[in-house]
Amino acid sequence: MSRTRRIEVSEGSPEGTNSAYVLPDRGVLIDPGPPADGAWDRLVSGIGEAGLELADVSSVLVTHWHADHAGLAPRLCEASGATLYMHEDDAPFVADYATARANRVRRDARRLTEWGVPEETVDAVVEGDRPSPMPEEYPVEALTDGDAVAGVETVHTPGHTLGHAAFVANGEEGSGDSLFVGDAVLPTYTPNVDGSDTRVDDALQTYRETLIRLREHAKTSNLPETAYPGHGSLLSLVSRIDEILSHHETRTERMYDCVEEHGPLTPWQVATHLFGEMQGIHVKMGAGEAAAHLSTLASTGRIERMGEERVVYAVES
Repeated sequence: MSRTRRIEVSEGSPEGTNSAYVLPDRGVLIDPGPPADGAWDRLVSGIGEAGLELADVSSVLVTHWHADHAGLAPRLCEASGATLYMHEDDAPFVADYATARANRVRRDARRLTEWGVPEETVDAVVEGDRPSPMPEEYPVEALTDGDAVAGVETVHTPGHTLGHAAFVANGEEGSGDSLFVGDAVLPTYTPNVDGSDTRVDDALQTYRETLIRLREHAKTSNLPETAYPGHGSLLSLVSRIDEILSHHETRTERMYDCVEEHGPLTPWQVATHLFGEMQGIHVKMGAGEAAAHLSTLASTGRIERMGEERVVYAVES
């Protein structure tokens, strides 16, 4: 049997098709996919093509709480009898979905207000934030950095979410290890920070530290040059990390130039200058991205942060 089989569990998206991964020799499945019947059918078919019955899946590992990765996890565990595992910081979004979601919606609204998003736009985002078709509660085994399940090690990789985790499947019979990076590194899309999980403090710096850790891990371990992402197919890990780091350096400078030319500005005003009109989830993503970069600029003393309930940034005179 193949050691790793990728299953396309969604149709196309800006990030690329969702990728679930089966490790047949271990009975492990990583990131089952979104909670939709079409995704379920593709997942079950892919498990069968990997040479397994559903009952052969004993461990379901989820890289992070977003529904396009975690959504099918309870359904798969119910059908197979498998145990569901997530990093402890993201586990509540499945273990106690209803409560965690309600808290998230309120927290997101507070953050959007802090970032200067107009009240009517905040209200529209909250109104459009619909629950996913998931159980209100489901048992989850919490993982921490370094924990292993069926020979698959957990690597805490926060930034995109607070409890994002990568997984390293230790090689057997002289083969190299395999690294599953979720949305920490994507082949054609730069993962969002801050708007994707409003719990993360210093989101951009946290994410940069994760990328540097993954890059060093790849250089000093038994990992091959490629990694398995949460969307799309195999990527060249070190070169892609370097591209993402460079992208964020360029974007940070664009944020600085915007504040220097037009400031004082809120993160929302910076986002609309750079990204244009935004609606729905893109309001969170755009405002959060701007807030993350502006916070980094402020922490290095290049711009000044003013206000608390509504944050404004300016270049110090």
